[in-house]
Amino acid sequence: MADPLLRVENLVRSFGGIKATDNLSLDVVPGELHAIIGPNGAGKTTLISQLTGQLMPNSGTIHFAGREITRLPPYQRSRLGLARSFQITCLLPDFTAADNVALAAQAHDGHSFRFWGSARKERHLRDAAQAALARVGLARRAEVLVSELSHGEQRELELAVALATKPQLLLLDEPMAGLGVTESARMVALLKELRKEVTIVLVEHDMEAVFALADRITVLVYGCVIASGDPDAIRNNEEVRRAYLGDQHVVVSHG
Repeated sequence: MADPLLRVENLVRSFGGIKATDNLSLDVVPGELHAIIGPNGAGKTTLISQLTGQLMPNSGTIHFAGREITRLPPYQRSRLGLARSFQITCLLPDFTAADNVALAAQAHDGHSFRFWGSARKERHLRDAAQAALARVGLARRAEVLVSELSHGEQRELELAVALATKPQLLLLDEPMAGLGVTESARMVALLKELRKEVTIVLVEHDMEAVFALADRITVLVYGCVIASGDPDAIRNNEEVRRAYLGDQHVVVSHG
């Protein structure tokens, strides 16, 4: 196996007397789609927030691309190639789709949003926005206000915003949340294509999507890793079935 792009060792994050992340260790190798699953309250979003720097751990270390980033602020992690989409949409509703993506490209270049009025006219920002929008299938919706996009289109736009920062590692927090059947299928198809270009960590409750997409799956319960392996191993793990999967009939897809 290749050297990890991301390595997390003995991560602990407590809120009062509750350990949301409990001595957690995992690794993500280049080119894989690594899913993180678990019941509500398992610590999945807390983990993602520590990886991106929105939360600092109480102890433990995070290494990315051979460098320790445990205490780096979010903007420095973004510059190194970490990008995140959020469980709850974090877009600017009164701006167009292209504006939102260009803002992300501008921020990644190290410029303040207060220069947006002139920066939106810059060719390289417009080009970066159009390329990212085309990559997620939103090229024709570039000049539409975010508030007028469907929920599914907003989730796709979040991916475009993340891609505009040129990530090595894309952290996706429940990209299927709130999507209908057709929108979910479109998102799965999009992620199947994106995984060819960028390493992905996927937090998701949609088990059909997880088992269709993941190379490896890590299962969290109460902030602890109880299992990690390929989809077949996780599907057939008795501890995982008792703790989380239960009687769900999950179809493993190798597509």
